[in-house]
Amino acid sequence: MRRSVSGLAAPSAPDALSAEERAAIGTAPAPPPARQQRRQLQTEFEFELPRGYVDDAGAVHRHGVMRLATARDELVPLRDVRVQENPAYLSVVLLSRVITRLGTLPAVHDGIVEQLFASDLAFLQDFYRQVNAEGHTRAGVTCPHCEQPFEVELGGSRLGES
Repeated sequence: MRRSVSGLAAPSAPDALSAEERAAIGTAPAPPPARQQRRQLQTEFEFELPRGYVDDAGAVHRHGVMRLATARDELVPLRDVRVQENPAYLSVVLLSRVITRLGTLPAVHDGIVEQLFASDLAFLQDFYRQVNAEGHTRAGVTCPHCEQPFEVELGGSRLGES
């Protein structure tokens, strides 16, 4: 505290006070939070196939989980002879690496992905792109007439296409 001409205490500028003085008069900066909450990175995403995989016993498997792809997931299939001979096969190998669960199947491999209905394969290719592009391919837009904001899906190319 500074003394004024009249001898009464006048408030000091907060910057001129020591930490102890600021704490005593309640202007001390708030201590940083003990633990800042961090946003968890979601690495697995559930999906529901439009038709479903039909196993040898006739059971239909529709519910599944796909994980985020790693650089390795995208590089390893490029060495696969089937992909080198037929680049369209890339999506089959890639999807078999990132689908971690499909119904009650014990494992998902490229033989299962090969037997999916075309509509389910297309769905999974689009889902892969959405999951690995920051989780979505939507954009916020505003209606030119009513000026209300809404989102549109920017869906487009399949896996392996530009």
